[in-house]
Amino acid sequence: MKLNYRQIISVLLLLILISPEPVHAYIGPGAGFALISSLFTLFVSFFLAISSLLTFPIRMLISMLKNRKIFAEAKINKLIIVGLDGLDYELCQRFMAQGKLPAFQRLKQLRGFKKLGTTCPALSPVAWSSFATGVNPGKHNIYDFLMRNPNTYLPELSSSRIVGPKNILKIGPFHIPLGKPRIQFFQRNKSFWKILGEYNIFSHIIRVPITFPPEKFRGVMLSAMCTPDVRGTQGTFTFYSNNMNSNSETSRGTFIKVNRIGNQISSYLIGPENFLRKSREPIRLQFNLQLNPNSKQANLKIKNKTWLLQEKEFSPWIPLTFHLGIGIKVRGICQFYLKEIEPDFKLYVSPINLDPEYPALPISHPKFYSTYLAKRLGSFSTLGLCEDTWGLNEEVLDENAFLKQLYLIHGEREKQFFHVMRHTKRGVCTCVFDGTDRVQHMFYRYLVEGHPDNSSETPENHRNAIVHIYQKADNLIGNVLNKISKDTLLFVLSDHGFKSFVRSVNLNSWLHQHGYLVLKDGNFDAEYFQNVDWSNTKAYAIGLAGIYLNIKGREKYGIIDPGKEAEILRKTIKQSLTDLQDEEKDKTAINRVFDKSDVFTGPYVDYAPDLIIGYNEGYRISWDAAIGKTTRTVFEDNFKAWSGDHCIDPELVNGILFCNHPILSQHPKIVDLAPTILRLFGIPLPQYMDGKPISIEGLLTEEINDNVYL
Repeated sequence: MKLNYRQIISVLLLLILISPEPVHAYIGPGAGFALISSLFTLFVSFFLAISSLLTFPIRMLISMLKNRKIFAEAKINKLIIVGLDGLDYELCQRFMAQGKLPAFQRLKQLRGFKKLGTTCPALSPVAWSSFATGVNPGKHNIYDFLMRNPNTYLPELSSSRIVGPKNILKIGPFHIPLGKPRIQFFQRNKSFWKILGEYNIFSHIIRVPITFPPEKFRGVMLSAMCTPDVRGTQGTFTFYSNNMNSNSETSRGTFIKVNRIGNQISSYLIGPENFLRKSREPIRLQFNLQLNPNSKQANLKIKNKTWLLQEKEFSPWIPLTFHLGIGIKVRGICQFYLKEIEPDFKLYVSPINLDPEYPALPISHPKFYSTYLAKRLGSFSTLGLCEDTWGLNEEVLDENAFLKQLYLIHGEREKQFFHVMRHTKRGVCTCVFDGTDRVQHMFYRYLVEGHPDNSSETPENHRNAIVHIYQKADNLIGNVLNKISKDTLLFVLSDHGFKSFVRSVNLNSWLHQHGYLVLKDGNFDAEYFQNVDWSNTKAYAIGLAGIYLNIKGREKYGIIDPGKEAEILRKTIKQSLTDLQDEEKDKTAINRVFDKSDVFTGPYVDYAPDLIIGYNEGYRISWDAAIGKTTRTVFEDNFKAWSGDHCIDPELVNGILFCNHPILSQHPKIVDLAPTILRLFGIPLPQYMDGKPISIEGLLTEEINDNVYL
């Protein structure tokens, strides 16, 4: 086989992308950078690639023979799974009855519609982890978006952590990392696509939550929830205006005051920390704007490139390059939203996403897959939580802008999904859409009677935003049904449902008032437990799920014995919080409290919150309590745009399951999907799985055990 010089260069570039020691820039605390160790590695990889090309026909023949044997045991050849995050069972019923969801109604008439039980707690990272693995949280180790570090009591991401290189060469103001960073993945147990791959069945896994970093398996994957931005955060927007007192920071945004000279604006974008320097100052990238008030436009200039911005419209994805020094670059993309030119200048810039064409961290498997998608379909958001809910919460985006951003992201996802669906000849194609979840979080107030934002003057597109996103989801499914053949099985599911979030409960304030959490003084404004007296504190709350006890030998300053004393304390707090009354509103705020030993089984139960809180409809843990802040009151009204939620009693927020075959099981749960998928492809179930196969007419006729773990 002869290769011309262009083919040789292409092979070399491919090897760089898939080399066991890839070129990465690490972004976040303890930053680092990894380079290919030597030219020797490159040449060895080159000859391995040539050998791989020469043996390709033989390997393909062996693969075809294996596939023929494997699929002989399968009930199906192809499975399409569409995840619609947060799609609610009761709202689906309501909108179908009103004739607004014809595709869903079509599946319901096929007897392919069921309520789908969620997990405890009813949180997306927990539920989608059970979807992927078929086990309860005690076996997959994900209990919340956040987990607490028992040494510091501070919140950390529950799914992954980026750890810098162990050794740093310090030369004056420079810090040179000697090694590459590591991404630790805390989700445990095998995903169904990993098991399918072991049986030579190929899967496309697109934006399924809790897939960062992407794992190696027989298939392709694009990561989702918990993928960071270039600053190493979960999404930090930037807002610019000439009408601000000074620069400031919030938990999810940076506010920069600009000087307007005539119609000229000059400012900067904030990039990753420069880990090559001792100061670790973030890298800044300058930009200039020439404003045109008459046409409501502006010319944006970054380096030598120019883009036209239109007022109240999002720009396309704009590529950015941050130079760290000595030829090291970190690439990102962002969108500009020119909110207003006059009377005040206001500019929103989205979180700077990792550039899918040149990702500084692994966001897909194989590593070049995100590059392929971007080249084929156009650039796209890579951030774990793409839609900027905090931009709307903090009023730097209005409802119209938020919806525009959300629909743009939904359009990107649709293009990716239908592309991979067309290329799925056999095996599994799975894609999760987030818009249904985000719209309900931000627009549920328009379904609540008496809410101050819900009035006759409310714009129609705000009042009907939820039904519109359900209709968009229905249209998506209608297109899927029109494109698939009769021998293709379709699952449409959500991880949980939704209810209103009107009142917040500060569990730390309740614990403080009842003597379980002690403050050093009367300072009620300290975040992240900065004012807590751990030597006298018995329990504390952090994250969205529940309460931890301050256990000896587990927490750094623990005071509670892990045996009988801890058991008595759990029971006491559980009894006191169950049926907790909000006296001001004369309502029950908490329905149930779950002891972790009663709802979880497996090797990772010790990492769970000791108590999981099942709030009543309309209630949720307060924003302050979630980040370890104690306030003077337990109950407060929630005035944020974020007005719908699901981290409540799981029985109140059931998800949905649609199928293009009749579903015979009466009480399917999300934990049942993984074993169902394996059985559909004729694969024996691992004994450790908690879920049971769902009975589907004509395919699987097993009876499901409804007593799984909740």
